[in-house]
Amino acid sequence: MNKTDKQTIVVTGGSRGIGRAICLAFADSHSTVYFNYSSNHDAANATIDLVVKAGGSASGISADIASESAVAAFFQQILLETGRIDVLINNAGITRDNLLVRMKESDWDEVMRVNLKGVFHCTKAVAKPMIKQHSGRIINITSVVGAMGNAGQSNYAAAKAGIIGFTKSMARELASRNITVNAVAPGYIETDMTHSLTEKVKESMIQQIPLGRFGAPGDVAQTVRFLASENAAYITGQVIHVSGGMYI
Repeated sequence: MNKTDKQTIVVTGGSRGIGRAICLAFADSHSTVYFNYSSNHDAANATIDLVVKAGGSASGISADIASESAVAAFFQQILLETGRIDVLINNAGITRDNLLVRMKESDWDEVMRVNLKGVFHCTKAVAKPMIKQHSGRIINITSVVGAMGNAGQSNYAAAKAGIIGFTKSMARELASRNITVNAVAPGYIETDMTHSLTEKVKESMIQQIPLGRFGAPGDVAQTVRFLASENAAYITGQVIHVSGGMYI
């Protein structure tokens, strides 16, 4: 057990959307949730309030996951307070969409820096304490786009595809230490971004989904919760698609 006799759950990008839903999925008396965010303090505080109202405890820390030193400080603070890390969910990500011929090099680099390099830094940071514990769960949020591609998202698709390969490699490296590593690939999920789309665009997107509707952040969060549980102890190196059948 850790210093607080609770599981320590770490979620990157937990201030809104899918990340917030994941934090809420662990809102119980058995877990302490830590999450990072970039700069929106109000959104971070809202996540904390929601977790507390649901019966859990949460702390938000502003940290750049693409910075090795920032990640080291982030996890050092968590380990000082709890003594261990039981679950890491690499969720943080950004988009800089454009057709390849119009894409700036900076847009490519920034997506890779946050979406892929951030996963590398955070996973490396938890590997040693999890190896010492001889237990742990690492769950990486990739995307259906990483498996099937999408026009105008070559940078995002490449980063998310990289996460899939990284997940499988880490599953092989860490399995002997009782650490599982899996990925969840959301499809079109109801978020602030989809709410701002026109009805015509929404209809076009829904036509690509066999189930005929967008998913909810909770659909992804509950899949993550399952992979973090003892019920998933014999699952590692897998990509679970939560996309309404977009990728079959």
